[in-house]
Amino acid sequence: MKANIRSRVRRRDFISMWDEFVGDVRYYEVKGTHRSLISPPYLVGFWQVFSRVLEDRGLVDRHGALRSASRIAMAERKMSEAVPKIQIPAASFPTHNSPRIWFLTSALSPLAVRLTKLLLAHGDYVAAGLPPAEIEDEDRSAEFKELINECKSGRKDREGWKDRIRGIRCDGRVMGQCGAAVAEAVEVFGRIDILLCCTSEAVVGTVEELSTSSATQNLVRDQFEIIFFSQVNYIKATLPILRKRHNGHIIILTGITGHIGTPGMAMYSAATWAIEGYCDSLAYEIAPFNIKLTIVQPNKEIPVLTNKITFAPQLPQYDSANNPAPGLRDILTNVLNSNPDTKISPSDQKGKNGKEAIISRYPRLPSEAKDRLVLETVHALTAIGGHENPPARHIVGYEGVASVKEKLKTVSEELEDFVEVSCAVDIFKSDVGTAALTGPKVDMVGGGSAVGGGVHLGQPGSS
Repeated sequence: MKANIRSRVRRRDFISMWDEFVGDVRYYEVKGTHRSLISPPYLVGFWQVFSRVLEDRGLVDRHGALRSASRIAMAERKMSEAVPKIQIPAASFPTHNSPRIWFLTSALSPLAVRLTKLLLAHGDYVAAGLPPAEIEDEDRSAEFKELINECKSGRKDREGWKDRIRGIRCDGRVMGQCGAAVAEAVEVFGRIDILLCCTSEAVVGTVEELSTSSATQNLVRDQFEIIFFSQVNYIKATLPILRKRHNGHIIILTGITGHIGTPGMAMYSAATWAIEGYCDSLAYEIAPFNIKLTIVQPNKEIPVLTNKITFAPQLPQYDSANNPAPGLRDILTNVLNSNPDTKISPSDQKGKNGKEAIISRYPRLPSEAKDRLVLETVHALTAIGGHENPPARHIVGYEGVASVKEKLKTVSEELEDFVEVSCAVDIFKSDVGTAALTGPKVDMVGGGSAVGGGVHLGQPGSS
């Protein structure tokens, strides 16, 4: 009991600081006659990031308790000194007899750059997809260009890297360009073993906000073009090559938005569910050709904070002052405003005709923050990519696992509550219907094993 009380006190202390950082994100859930202060599932990942920021700044200790003024002053003095770099543990790779050839649909994100470094250091080959709009953005492409310079530097620990990476300009929304990019990768490296679909972009806005004008409706189309159609184009271009070789692995990097809807990001969630539904069916179709398919679901802050964020104009009815539920718009806006180069000023929010403008930004985080943000996901990808029996779906990190378990628990409980109504429509009675009414509850999460702090379920037809 005492531990729970301390936990609530620390959480309330956190929330007072969280309010200063992102505005009002308090969310109340009525439980009987009591009100408990909680974070909704879609804020779990951002809560973890914010907690780490506080700890890194020396404002809290490792247990989450607020420090005294004197200890904060001491921490600030320490922060002024040189901060040692994060020690990243060695990545793990599945056993294989020869180097693998990876094709990354978008190689410019912080996650893709760090993954590429690990793959090259391991001896693998990388065909790096370069979206034209992103490669022309100097800030967005800076890390990738720095990586290319490292490959050409002649450093002993980078020996051979320049021969094992190929940048290929390609707009995934154009099927012809995808086919040409895949053909170029095969021409250079001889084959493709692993296709990693890692293209992402987040459109922030409620369903109503995204239907107010033709411009916002185009944002909906763009969201599906980026997350769904562009990656489908790469899959269709690669499948004949993998099927001919009777071997291959397709990895789709999405997020737990494939399980949990997020207020203010309905179209992002919808596009994620679309690509996951497509891949769930595709997995059964390609299984006879020994082609594996894995959906990797990190917390939503990983794909959101490492790719472009576009804000639709906000309606006053959904402003945080009028809507008590915490919104990701405020959180993401404050993250962007923490950097002067990405700050959203009042003048940016006003369009030429006086109406609210559509705003797009690439978040700029410190290098150490990027490392910490994507580390779990990068290591999950290296451990799963090319595995002999990879999972069909892998959830990265304990926060994502907890959120998905809670969602599945709710679905299971609702199913049990209405199972009699569901079975009442059956015209013909059968043993299956009887089992549904009287049989044991199905463990919707169990049966998988853990890799990299996540949970995964097996491939179609695997035991």
